[in-house]
Amino acid sequence: MKLSEFIMLSEADKQHALLHRGVLVAKRKQHNVILFLFRLEHYYVEMWCNTEYRAITQYNAFTGSALLEPYINQISIRQLLQ
Repeated sequence: MKLSEFIMLSEADKQHALLHRGVLVAKRKQHNVILFLFRLEHYYVEMWCNTEYRAITQYNAFTGSALLEPYINQISIRQLLQ
């Protein structure tokens, strides 16, 4: 699935695509939100989940590495070294 195709999906289809086709790379907490970082094809998607309302509030799809900075320390490369 191309990035442009993902962007055009409904909220329910975005969630389904991430959970069934994406690879969870990392997660982090920010106030009352947990951000899950997924890898899909040749791009990344952040899924923002509000812990107070138990709801997904936002998807942020991107290419490049600039937005990966907050996750760098949490990404394990142990499996790559074996």
